This record gives sequence, structure tokens and C-alpha cells, in this order.
Amino acid sequence: MKTLYEQLGGTYREENGRLIPEIKLPEQTDYQIGKYGRMHLDYIKQHRRGRYTTLLIEGKLNTRLHEIDLEANEMLETIIPRLTAERGIDENMKALDMLRWVTEMNNIKANAEEIVLREVVLV
Repeated sequence: MKTLYEQLGGTYREENGRLIPEIKLPEQTDYQIGKYGRMHLDYIKQHRRGRYTTLLIEGKLNTRLHEIDLEANEMLETIIPRLTAERGIDENMKALDMLRWVTEMNNIKANAEEIVLREVVLV
């Protein structure tokens, strides 16, 4: 008599007199994951375990982390220039007052990253 697992196409291997189901995870991609992808991975491991497990089992985790990383970086590339224009930060300020320009740019980058984290990474 076959078990339900065998009826569904599953197989077993014997190990020390015990039958162990042979479970193989699907092939995954091997993208390099950047800062925002790693942050999303940490977040879903801690706060969205079901989503993490589903992506892992379906073989889609690496691809999803890569997508998150790309989306976050693209969003930063659009937000930072917009914020610099809105605040009047330009090359003239850089030439006249380097310290203020660096301070403003760091502030803009921090604001942009906060937006990206809230809207892309920590969801």
C-alpha cells in the first residue's frame, strides 16, 4: 500500500532502517544581492517567516531579493535628484560652501533611504 506522499509522486530513501522522504528544492538563481536585498532578507526572516519559507521552497527567494535590490536602487536614483532640485542644492553651492553642500547631500540621502526602506524594503 502506497502512502499519500508516494501517490503524489514522492520517493523515499532508506537510512539506518528508516525511510526518509527525498525532498529537493527547486533550482534557484544566483544573483549577487546588495544592501537592500540583504535588508529585506533579514526583515522577512524575522517578521514574515511564512513569506520567507514560501519564497525559499518555491525557489524564488534569490530572484525576489534581487528585484527588491534593483527597485530600491532605482527609486534612490530618482528621489535623490528630485530632492536636490527641490532644496536648491547645486554645483554652485558645492563651490561656495562645500561643508554645507556635504551636509545637505547627506541629509537628502538619509531621507531618500528612509523612503525606500518604508516603501520597498520593509514590506
